[in-house]
Amino acid sequence: ALEPLSVGIAIGAASALTGYLSYPNFYCSYVECCPGDGHRLNATALRAQLEARLFGQHLARDVVLRAVAGLGRARSPRKPLALSLHGWGGTGKNLLSQIVAEHVHPAGLRSKFVHLFLATLHFPHQHQVKLYQEQLQKWIQGNVSACPRSVFIFDEMDKLHPGLIDAIKPFLDYYEQVNGVSYSKAIFIFLSNAGANLINKVALDFWRSGRQREEIQLKDLEPVLSVGVFNNKNSGLWHSSLIDRNLIDYFVPFLPLEHKHVKMCIRAEMLSRGHAVNEKVVEEVIDEMTFFPKEEKIYSDKGCKTVQAKLNFHWDA
Repeated sequence: ALEPLSVGIAIGAASALTGYLSYPNFYCSYVECCPGDGHRLNATALRAQLEARLFGQHLARDVVLRAVAGLGRARSPRKPLALSLHGWGGTGKNLLSQIVAEHVHPAGLRSKFVHLFLATLHFPHQHQVKLYQEQLQKWIQGNVSACPRSVFIFDEMDKLHPGLIDAIKPFLDYYEQVNGVSYSKAIFIFLSNAGANLINKVALDFWRSGRQREEIQLKDLEPVLSVGVFNNKNSGLWHSSLIDRNLIDYFVPFLPLEHKHVKMCIRAEMLSRGHAVNEKVVEEVIDEMTFFPKEEKIYSDKGCKTVQAKLNFHWDA
């Protein structure tokens, strides 16, 4: 039998341990927790990351910063934030969504509160669209119930079966609750190549008229982009109720990248590998990349997408 003193010490130790574990900061330093109502997004840190890692995308940087910071400041948002990112591959859409995820949940894409859907992986079969819609609704409802500040990223929207994404319309609408769950603090991000040609044309027109790309404003692109995506049969948002009901807050254009921006990507990749910048290698990599239009050769046709592979080839270990 245990002595009374031993029992007392054991109970005291257990009580102290329980107290430590129940203290949110202590517990959440070991186990990932959903940010509470008192959590505020660090807009200054978000801006710094966007400026340091996202090159040549003044529109995307400024629009997303305002939108995400605004959601973070609102005590009772009227609806979840829905962003639709458009542009050619390699222009920074995935990177931006990753940065946003990291500033809502420090673990970023590894967080259990950040959910990435790939159209060709998670929704491959046209004949199973109804099943996918049901599964998607249950998945979103379950995860937002667990964490109101969940982040959902839908990649390859241009490969998504038309109509499938409309299943999430109730969650993006101006409802206080849906089946007892509030979705107003969640973030939905859609990534697509659809509309890229429209964006590239506007950028090229600005260049040919002698105007700086930084002069391009959201109003120059967003209206034509939303209409173009809505009427594009190769877009997962083709004739979507999300557009028809104005539930997407911003259509965010990603401009084609110029030589100087691709060089920034190459230098950043070198530094991320722990090496000093080697300008000779930078020039070797950029010389192997292709640019358009055929005559002017202003914009990279693959953005920064092939930088890592080409740097592997040229890097002098």
